[in-house]
Amino acid sequence: MLRVGLTGGIGSGKSTVAQRFRELGAVVIDADLLARAVVEPGSFGLAAIRARFGDAVLAPDGSLDRVALGEVVFADGEARKDLEAITHPLIGARTRSLMESAAREAIVVHEVPLLAELGMAAAYHLTVAVGVDDDLRVARLTGARGFSEADARARIASQASDHERREAADVWLDNNGTVQALRSRVDALWQGRIVGFNENLLTGSACGEPDRPILAEHDDSWGATAARLGGRVSLALGERAVAVEHIGSTAVPGLIARDVIDLQVGVRALEDVREDAFVRALADKGFPCSAGDSFASADPCRSVHLRAAVIDSPSWRRALLLRDWLRWSEDEREAYADLKGQVATAATTMAQYLEARESWLGEALARAEAWAEQTGWSGR
Repeated sequence: MLRVGLTGGIGSGKSTVAQRFRELGAVVIDADLLARAVVEPGSFGLAAIRARFGDAVLAPDGSLDRVALGEVVFADGEARKDLEAITHPLIGARTRSLMESAAREAIVVHEVPLLAELGMAAAYHLTVAVGVDDDLRVARLTGARGFSEADARARIASQASDHERREAADVWLDNNGTVQALRSRVDALWQGRIVGFNENLLTGSACGEPDRPILAEHDDSWGATAARLGGRVSLALGERAVAVEHIGSTAVPGLIARDVIDLQVGVRALEDVREDAFVRALADKGFPCSAGDSFASADPCRSVHLRAAVIDSPSWRRALLLRDWLRWSEDEREAYADLKGQVATAATTMAQYLEARESWLGEALARAEAWAEQTGWSGR
């Protein structure tokens, strides 16, 4: 079962995206609807809210007056935290129940307005955020939903920023255009990524990579991507993973690289990596075993190399040392970039490319070790 987290700020159009996913065949779980359900009259949730906020947040018929409650919590951060402490556990329990009842082959889309705020990206195989410029969001809220401009801007300001949502999102859906344009973007995402991701997840298949090395200029988003993926690895493995580190060329700002995220997971013993529970946990999270102690990605649009190494072993230390040394030395970084460019041009296969770099890396390791001794670098 592929789990997709869908988020976006108020007035962004995430409900339109959710509806299109539903039409395409996804099982959609709407956190807002669940939030209403857990505070219906007679519920434990409503009783707890009344106890905390008083009768002023109740309508004459005894139901929750959402406008009155909103005026309280959007103006008071502590009050909002108290409300979330009441409702989030109740919503979470219902969400888990719905997910567990979905078919194994289903694609589940969880519409979560506060995905970025709550740091929930690791809970999903893929996260999708819908983005709209603030002025357009204000226009939509004041025109279609009756908000005053001041209230609309206050609601927007109380939520995560676009930067925070981008950090949490694997996919950014721009909704500054028409509804039809947005629906077309959802269709392309569904057919070009989500369906294939789910098929690979069900079969335990990893995605292939180009036969020849294709280098790209450094992408500043690689760091955030690695953080999201590392979070999923950590959540999947729990205490089996001592640490997860972003390594390789994509971890070195300014260095050209193949668009492949290299992650190193530190374990206490390599025997742990060969246990069925370890392999299954990563496969269920979208990282099927590719060979030995290495794992790849089931996501057809995101290449990942995940390798396990015993924490503080020579191989663990070597990867971190080369990364940190190249981050520090601009001259060495430029020399390595020149070599990579020459080798990528001459190589006809990935094997040739990887082999041609080894001589330089072997010599570079000695210089990196000298730097480590001079600076006191320990990798911790």
